[in-house]
Amino acid sequence: MKSDLSPHTAPPLFESTLDMPSNDKRQNISSTSNRRTCFVTIGATASFAGLIRAVLTADFLRSLEKHKYTELIVQFGAGGEKLFADCQNRAREEIEAVDSTTINSIKVEGFPVDTQGLDQYMSRAKGAKDAGAVEGCVISHAGTGTILSAMRLAIPVIVVPNEELLDNHQVELAEVLAKQGYVVHGQVSNIRTALDRLDELREGVNKWPPVNSGEHRKSNTIKQVLDEEMGYLD
Repeated sequence: MKSDLSPHTAPPLFESTLDMPSNDKRQNISSTSNRRTCFVTIGATASFAGLIRAVLTADFLRSLEKHKYTELIVQFGAGGEKLFADCQNRAREEIEAVDSTTINSIKVEGFPVDTQGLDQYMSRAKGAKDAGAVEGCVISHAGTGTILSAMRLAIPVIVVPNEELLDNHQVELAEVLAKQGYVVHGQVSNIRTALDRLDELREGVNKWPPVNSGEHRKSNTIKQVLDEEMGYLD
């Protein structure tokens, strides 16, 4: 399907709109004039079915609606098309089973892998290039490169370690970054709670010093260490 995310040729987006019902039948509870994007990424090297399932449930979509998100973009990995479609269909059935009264619509898009990288999706979540957008968030597996990209753009990020992997380095990284106040450490089982905690992180994220500033060079932080390891400092 056609995407307007970037001038480069992006992978096809699997797109749908899920109408969110209301138990108390309130109408137009939130404005759709301000786009707010939640970008979910599992990386390109390992599958993470648990995270895909967690963000494509009726309960999580209701949480997004509560926080005034209008758009969910999911990078579901190579071979994840069927899982993505199945989870969307199940969420739609759960939503329709509760109530047919629509209060808002969340646009859901997905793609497997973008060989050009994730910067365009990160920027969309940041909302920096769109006057009508509100800052959103990134939900990521605990990959160092992805986390660093979100941190450098000062986007609030929920890090969800892939506990399906054999080693626990992702858990350790998430715990350290969360302890330092840079990310919210989420789990597949508590992703909704992690979203609720994200606003507490947002103010601190926006106070990070610029990468090339003297303040950044003087600060002894994990972000600085990651920058140096990845070669971002001059």
